[in-house]
Amino acid sequence: MDKGSLASALGSPSVFGQSQFALVRGNAFEAKVKADGGAELLRLVHEKLDRGAEPPAEARVEVPDLSATGPEGRAARTALALREATGTAGAWTLLDHPMLALEVAGSPAFLEPDAVVVHPDGSWTVVEIKSFPMLDGSADPAKVGAAARQAAVYVLALERVAARLDPPPRVRHRVLLVCPKDFSNLPTASAVDVRKQRAVTDRQLARLTRVEEIADALPEGVCFSPEQSAEELTAAVEAVPATYAPECLSACELAFHCRARSRDAGAVTRLGRPVRAELGGLSTVEEVLAAARGEAGDPDDPAVAALRRAARLRAEALATAGAGPGGPAGPGSSLQIGVGTGSGEVSACR
Repeated sequence: MDKGSLASALGSPSVFGQSQFALVRGNAFEAKVKADGGAELLRLVHEKLDRGAEPPAEARVEVPDLSATGPEGRAARTALALREATGTAGAWTLLDHPMLALEVAGSPAFLEPDAVVVHPDGSWTVVEIKSFPMLDGSADPAKVGAAARQAAVYVLALERVAARLDPPPRVRHRVLLVCPKDFSNLPTASAVDVRKQRAVTDRQLARLTRVEEIADALPEGVCFSPEQSAEELTAAVEAVPATYAPECLSACELAFHCRARSRDAGAVTRLGRPVRAELGGLSTVEEVLAAARGEAGDPDDPAVAALRRAARLRAEALATAGAGPGGPAGPGSSLQIGVGTGSGEVSACR
C-alpha cells in the first residue's frame, strides 16, 4: 500500500520529504563523484579499500549499462553485469545505481545502492554517497550509523546474488562512505565496517513474520484503499497491531496517526522505549500514576517500589519547600523526579 496516501486519508498526513535544496546539492555532489566514468570514485575505492590492486588509472575500467524494464528487469540485468564483471580478471567495474532484490517477510523488496564496485580480484564493494560533510576526517556519528545500517542491507542483498554464482565471489563487509570534504564540494571517503549492522539486520529479517501470516490473521474483507471512508480505514489499520514510539516519526508515514491513537490510549510507549522498559508491566500512564499513589500494583515490583519512593520524595520536597523561607511552592515552581528502577535510585530537584 501507499502509506503516505493512507495517512492523508486518515487525516494525519506525513511530513516526510527532503528539501529541494538538499536534493539538488546531493544530486550535484553524486554527479561530481561519478564524473568521467567514475574515475574519482574508483580512485577512492582503491585508496581506502584495495591499495594492493592495480590503480584504476592504469587498469581497464568498465561501466555497464543497467537499463531494463521494471525493477525485476533491472535486478536481472544487475545480476548479469555482476556475473560478467566477476569473470573479467584484472578489470575494475563500476555499477551505477544497480538494482538488487532482497526477500523481506516473504515478499521481494527492490533496493538501489548508489554504486557497487567489482574489484580486479572479483570481490564486490558497496558504495554509499552522502551529502553531509566529513570534517577533519570524521562525520556525524548518528548519520554515519544510519548510512552503515543502510549499506548493510545492500551487502545482504549482494550476498544473495553472490550465492547464486559458482564459485561465489566475496562481498566485502567494509563499505565506502563518500562525503564532501570539510565545507567544500570535493569528495573524500572513509571505509566503514558494517559486519555488526549486517548481522543484526540478518537476524531481524529471519525473525520477521511473513506477509501471508499477517494477511491470514486479518478480518475477512479488510481493505486499505484510500478511497474508503476515514472510519473504515481507521478500523482496517487498527486490525494490524502496532506499538508507537517517538522513533517512528523519522521512519513511518503513519507515525502521526499512531501517535494520536497512542495518546488516546494513554500508552507509555509514546514517552519512548527506554521509559517503557523501565516501567516493566505498567503499560499506561493511568497504571503508572495509580502505582505511584499506592492504589494499584505489586509492592514487590521494582518499578512500582521506585515509583512509590519517588512519590514520597516528591511529597517531602514540596512540604519542605512550603515550610522554608520562600513559603509554599507557587504555581511557577517546578519539580522534576528521576527514577532508576535498575539501581533503585530516586532523585529530585526543584
